[in-house]
Amino acid sequence: MEYAIKVDQVDKVYRLYDKPTDRIKDALGFSRKKRFKEHYALKKVSFAVEKGESIGIIGTNGSGKSTILKIITGVLNPTAGEVIVDGRISALLELGAGFNMEYTGIENIYLNGTMSGFSKEEVDERMQDILEFADIGDFVNQPCKTYSSGMFVRLAFAVAINIDPEILIVDEALSVGDVFFQAKCYKKFEDFKKMGKTIIFVSHDLNSISKYCDRVILLNKGDKLAEGEPKEMVNLYKKLLVGLADGGRMAKADEERVESGVWKSAYQINPNVDEYGNGAAEIIDFAVLDEDGNCTNTIIKGTSFQIKSKVRFFSQVSNPIFTFTFKNIQGTAVTGTNTMLERVDIGVAQPGEAYVATFEQTMSLQGGEYLLSISCTGYAEGDFTVYHRLYDVINVTVVSDKDTVGFYDMNSETSIERV
Repeated sequence: MEYAIKVDQVDKVYRLYDKPTDRIKDALGFSRKKRFKEHYALKKVSFAVEKGESIGIIGTNGSGKSTILKIITGVLNPTAGEVIVDGRISALLELGAGFNMEYTGIENIYLNGTMSGFSKEEVDERMQDILEFADIGDFVNQPCKTYSSGMFVRLAFAVAINIDPEILIVDEALSVGDVFFQAKCYKKFEDFKKMGKTIIFVSHDLNSISKYCDRVILLNKGDKLAEGEPKEMVNLYKKLLVGLADGGRMAKADEERVESGVWKSAYQINPNVDEYGNGAAEIIDFAVLDEDGNCTNTIIKGTSFQIKSKVRFFSQVSNPIFTFTFKNIQGTAVTGTNTMLERVDIGVAQPGEAYVATFEQTMSLQGGEYLLSISCTGYAEGDFTVYHRLYDVINVTVVSDKDTVGFYDMNSETSIERV
C-alpha cells in the first residue's frame, strides 16, 4: 500500500497572551513566570491518505481543519509529531494566497509556476489550459487587484489544477465561484480521481463531501473524533452540531447559558466588529439558537433556528427597531429583516428597560460561511437614528447536504412523468 500523506501524532499549540507586553517579555526572556495560556489547535492527530484516495475533512469552526491542511502543505510547522508527504502538492487554502495583487493575471501564473518548481518553458506549455479553464478573458492582462472575487478564484483554481499536481488540497475555495464554474471544478475532481491523483477536500457542503470523497475525517476542537465512510461521518457530524456526539456536554452548557441569559459568551466575537451608535441604547447580549435551543454558530440547512438580541435603553426611545442581516463573506447583504418590516411594535422604551427580540425562521441559505449583523435603530424626530449597531459581529456556518443554484434553496416539490 502506497501512501501520499502520513500524519503522525501531530500537535499544534499556540500561546495566548492577555497583553502584548507579556508576549514581548516572554520573547525576550524577561519573565520567569508563565504569562500565557496554551491553546491546542490540534491534539495528537494521526491519519494516512493512500495514493489516489479522495479524503474529506469536516468539523465545526475551530476544529483544526485549516490548521492541519496548512501543516501538510508546509505553511505551518507542527509543535509536535510528524507529517510525511510523497508527491507534488497544489493547494487552494486561502483565496489568492501566493498571488501579488499588483501583478497581472499572466504575471501571477508565472509567479505561481516558479514557486511550484516549474521553468518558464514548462509554464508556457500549460498556459493555454490555464487560460481556458479560468475563462476570465482580457482581465488576465489586468492587475489582480481589479478582479472580482469570482475572477480571482477562477484563476487561482485554474493555476492549481494545471501545474500537474499529484496531490490537490482544496479548503472551501469553490464557494466563491458561480455554479457553472463549480460544476467545471467538480468535473475536474472526477478526472483527477480517474487519473489516480490524491485529493483532500474541506467543505461545509456535505453533499459534495459525500459524493466526491472515499473516506471522511471528522475533527472536533483539535481532536480527531472519527474517520470512516462519508455517510457515517456526516451523520456523526450532525450529532456533534447539537451536542450529542460528546455525551451531551455541549448541549448542557448551552442550556445553562440560555437560562442565565449570558448568550454571547458562547461565540468568538469578530475582533474587527464595526460598532457604533448614539448611546441611547446598547445591545447587551445576543444569540443564535438551533432547533433544540443550543447556542451555536453552525446551523443545518432546512432546520429552524432563532436569532435573539437583548437591548437595554438609557434614554426614552419611541418605537425602537430591532434588526438582523446576513452577509456573505464577499460583503453582499443576502437576507435580513427587522421588527418594523415584521409589524411588531414595541411602543416607548424607557430608560433602564431591556427588551429581547426573537426572530425565528427556517434556514434556507446554501451551505457556506455568512456574517451576522444586528442593530437597534429607529426614527428620532423623523430622522433615521442608529442607537447601537454591531456589523459582522459573528460568523454563522450553514451546513448542507443539498445545495442548489444561488443563495437560496426554493425547496421545490419536483416530479416527472412519462407522456
